[in-house]
This record gives sequence, structure tokens and C-alpha cells, in this order.
Amino acid sequence: MSRFSERAQWLKEQISNADYILIGAGSGLSAAAGLDYAGEDFRREFREWIDRYGIADLYSSSFFPFETEEERWAMWAKHIWFSRYRTGALPLYKKLLKMVDGKDYFVITTNVDGQFEMAGFDTHRIFATQGDYCYFQPASGAPKELYHNREWVERALPAIKDCRIPTELIPHTPDGQPVSMNLRCDDTFVEDAHWHEQAQRYSDFVSMAHDKRMLLLEFGVGFNTPVIIRFPFEQMAARFPDTTLVRFNRDYPQLTTQGISRYVAFSEGVEQIVM
Repeated sequence: MSRFSERAQWLKEQISNADYILIGAGSGLSAAAGLDYAGEDFRREFREWIDRYGIADLYSSSFFPFETEEERWAMWAKHIWFSRYRTGALPLYKKLLKMVDGKDYFVITTNVDGQFEMAGFDTHRIFATQGDYCYFQPASGAPKELYHNREWVERALPAIKDCRIPTELIPHTPDGQPVSMNLRCDDTFVEDAHWHEQAQRYSDFVSMAHDKRMLLLEFGVGFNTPVIIRFPFEQMAARFPDTTLVRFNRDYPQLTTQGISRYVAFSEGVEQIVM
């Protein structure tokens, strides 16, 4: 099937006929949905930081060596708002939910922007392996607890002046310890009880679906962390006889695993396919 129209029709039939649908999502899906961490929105909202520090994109800002905590947390307040709270649920994610409506599905994602949750996907069916912008954690990694940060963001944003927040607004745990973002970057990343529950639900879903008609929908997953979604999806497609892998990837549609016969790739924009 080389023609787009043929593949699109085939995809509809696969979704209709599937017993189980496993969605794997990487950063390419959110980029297609409109979350551009280096584009016009970023340049407009972070002009002061770009001019002052030479920050080129939102990702690199996470590692910028700010001289003070007041500067670092001013940037994070803006960063969290921009990536997690600013847009609400984006239309592409809502369309994706509609596409799998009524099916037995599960989502595994390396994205940390909460879009699946905001779009209305069942939170018990989402495994966000790498964390979520909406949480702080103890900077030390212990205890294994998370703290919602929206209230802090709403207080910190209007208090930013000259790319700084007041010292008293630097966030801490309830008992006064330093916090960090709940984003996987080293061995202090907190995998709390909910994280482990979702990991088990993901494992249980695959165990339940492996010998049924399972459809793997992989969106925008590259090679930054391929061992989380990309490689396991290929291995499932190779091992499970009634499993079909559909890869949506503009830059890396190719397979790296041998023995996969039930496979179709879309290099077209996801927004053209998820209608």
C-alpha cells in the first residue's frame, strides 16, 4: 500500500477490527499538535530570556546554568506554564481520543505535557514514563512523593520581574526541602506509587492483548529513548502473530527489527491522518 488514501482506509479498518489498541507517543505527536518549543510562540513568550541569556529553545533552557535560584525558578514557572497549562487540551489529542473511542486502549508516552489526560483519556490507561510538568518532587529523590505545582505557578508568574521571582517564592516541599521537577534526568527521578501502578497496568494490558488482535499505534517516537516505546513495539509486532504495528513518523519510519510482516508506516503529517 503506497498510496496515502489506501493506507488511510486500511487504518480505519484496522482500528475497527482491533480487540485492543496500544498507543505509544513521543515528542513528535505534541509537536504535530502545536507544542513548538523553539518556534514563534516560544520566541514571543520568552523574548526577555532570549535577549538576556541567549536561550535558543525551551529544552536547552532546562539545563541553563542560572546564577541564582530566583532566576532558575522564574524560568521554570514560565516553562511549566508554557508547556503544561497554557493551551489546555489540543485538538489533535481530542481527535485521537475520538479515533479510539469505544475500543479497549492503553497509552504509554514519554511526553511530559499531560495532553492525553487533558484531552479526556482515562487516567488509569495512561503510563507517562518520564514524569509530568505538573509535579514537583523532592530534589533528593526521597521521599517518593509528588506535589502539584499549578497553584505555585499561578503565584509565581505575575511576580516575575527582570527574569527573577522573589526569594520567598522559591518552591519547597511541605517540610521545607528543595524541590526539582518530576522529569527523568538522573537517578533522583521519583517513581511514586501511581507510577508503579501504571507500569503494572501497562504490563497487564500487553499480557491480556498479546494473543488477540492488538493494534500498535506509534506516534512521533524517534531515537532519544527508543527502548521505552519504539523497540518494544517492534518486538511485540515481531513476536505476537495477530499484532499490527502502525508507525506515524516523518523522519524515522523505518524498522530496525527483523521478522515484522504486519506493518505500515505513515510519514505524512499526523494531523492529516487523525481526522
